[in-house]
Amino acid sequence: MLPHTIRRLFSTQYMVKEHLRRGDITPTKEAYKDSLRMATPAVAEMVSIAIMGMMDMVMVARIGPHAVTAVGLTGQPRMIFFSIFFALNIAVTAIVARNKGAGNDETARLCLRQAMMLVAVFGIMISGLAVTLARPMMTLARAQYDTIDLATSYFRISSFGLVFAIMSGTICAAQRAAGNTKITMQVNIVANVAKVIFNFLLIEGRFGFPRMEVDGAAVSLVIANVISFGLAFASLLKKDAYLRISRKDSWRPDPPMLKTVGRVAAGGMLEQFALRIGFFMSAWVIAGLGTIEAAAHFIAMQLMVLSFAFADGLGVATTALVGQNLGKKRPDLSIMYGKIGTRLAWTVAALLSTIAFVTRFHFPLLFALGNDPEIVQMTAGVILILVYIMPFQTAQIVMAGSLRGSGDTRFVAMTMLVTVTLIRPGLGYILAYPLGWGLTGAWIAILVDQAVRLVMLLTRFSGGRWIRAKL
Repeated sequence: MLPHTIRRLFSTQYMVKEHLRRGDITPTKEAYKDSLRMATPAVAEMVSIAIMGMMDMVMVARIGPHAVTAVGLTGQPRMIFFSIFFALNIAVTAIVARNKGAGNDETARLCLRQAMMLVAVFGIMISGLAVTLARPMMTLARAQYDTIDLATSYFRISSFGLVFAIMSGTICAAQRAAGNTKITMQVNIVANVAKVIFNFLLIEGRFGFPRMEVDGAAVSLVIANVISFGLAFASLLKKDAYLRISRKDSWRPDPPMLKTVGRVAAGGMLEQFALRIGFFMSAWVIAGLGTIEAAAHFIAMQLMVLSFAFADGLGVATTALVGQNLGKKRPDLSIMYGKIGTRLAWTVAALLSTIAFVTRFHFPLLFALGNDPEIVQMTAGVILILVYIMPFQTAQIVMAGSLRGSGDTRFVAMTMLVTVTLIRPGLGYILAYPLGWGLTGAWIAILVDQAVRLVMLLTRFSGGRWIRAKL
């Protein structure tokens, strides 16, 4: 009975209702092969970035808990400056994927060129703004007296590389939408390996390099951003590339394309606004608990980021496959690939949750702070909650990717507004302070946020309205 149930769950022949079918449904083996072929480089890319980020935090942790907290506090303020460009990248992904599926290759390239021009102009402005507002942002992030100077310095230095990171992100978003996930994997792995190498050289000062500690980590990030942009831009110069640019192309503003990008990006912008404000407020709640609690939180977050990386890789592939099949007028296959992505996400989550549970007392020991029994116990308790978060997290990321691939960005945005902006920080504050549950309460709020988010996105996906979304 059980094997038959499992076969039905994973078989593509049961994923699309008869009245929604527009042709033959791809056989199970072939469909999963297609998904994995596109997802594997994306997962490898995202996981490598997460692991490199974890190594970055391990290196910083050698300085002390104040350094971990200082670097961790810069994360959400930094993402706030990125938010408008993340929204733009969501639009680029949807438009490029839809036009590739429809065979409109030049339209896909036009979209990328227009986006690159927008990003170049606004990216320089945002970089300058971030450098100028470094200390006020860290004050707003609730940096304490023992972390604010370090956090400000790290944020200011790293902000010089924002424009390069933004440009690279837009190019990579277009490449993923076109199915070129191997290119983005190579770009980001090389850049992050370079970041770890320069961390090794600059944080503690090795092989004649100056000892810069937290500032060294910031300089390493800037170097990695420049390398990432250089490699991403080089991928567009190949004459046989699907997405390519040259001096002969028109670089004048194209009002119809800019209008389309703006319309799709509007929902993504609301989503990013909701995400960044919610994450910032949640970080504010946790920062107020103290340096030790914040350090334990940021250590546990490394595992959550790793889980997110697996799901995000699957989500990238799902977004591209959904968009491309909608472009081919095969919404039934879009539904199928969305469900395949969810099945794969839950499978990965089961494995990751098991590993997290078994290693919850050992994981903190990877960090120099792991010799503090209080931090070990606190981190292990948070990871125990994370074990339950992972299945909700991985599935909702793939579901959101499916909806974004169709251009249904407004519903995703409203979902984030309800869950991330309202539920997570609001409930987190109540549980952490009035009820006195501290860091545990803040993480229970994250669990509730993820569960509610998945229910909302699954309901929308099952309703089917997203397959009729217009770009």
